[in-house]
Amino acid sequence: MIREAAMKSMFRNALLSLAALMVGGPVLAAQDRYADTVQLFRDAGESGKFFGKAYGYAVFPTIGKGGIGIGGAFGKGRVYRGGTLTGDVSVAQVSVGFQFGGQAYSEIVFFENKSTFDDFTSGNFEFGADIGAVAITASANASASSAGGASASASASKHEAAATGGYHHGIAVFTIAKGGLMYQAAVAGQKFSFKPRGN
Repeated sequence: MIREAAMKSMFRNALLSLAALMVGGPVLAAQDRYADTVQLFRDAGESGKFFGKAYGYAVFPTIGKGGIGIGGAFGKGRVYRGGTLTGDVSVAQVSVGFQFGGQAYSEIVFFENKSTFDDFTSGNFEFGADIGAVAITASANASASSAGGASASASASKHEAAATGGYHHGIAVFTIAKGGLMYQAAVAGQKFSFKPRGN
């Protein structure tokens, strides 16, 4: 009787541990994905300089873009202020014009001051037609999978990034294509929906 109770207890504990791993695994994977992407941008030349002076930033490990004629893009990200996670954000974009196939890239948006950060986190925010992104070339030893992860280090051509690597209307945007290839993502028209984390 005691042996049976002990076995049931061990079985229950094993099931609880397995359930915790199944639930915790995706959460840890997501945390790693965001941390890896932030590190990729920290190591990538000009974008790395913004972490020390920006009021906050939004990071998207993967934005997928594709279509034939009419295209779309979508991704999920997180918003940080002073290094502290403040909320979740999604981005969507519709584009019309010649396009074929698809791309996947990581994106980071830096906010120069509280005013710009507050505008972005007010609920819904859209990039105007005059907003552009600086494309960063990841180094050969960097990796960014289409599943959303990014790891190792990256380097940017200073010439590429320095040309437009400043704030415009309080916002600076950088992208790194998955696989480390250069891709000048068209970010104008991106629409963001922000949801704050629980207080």
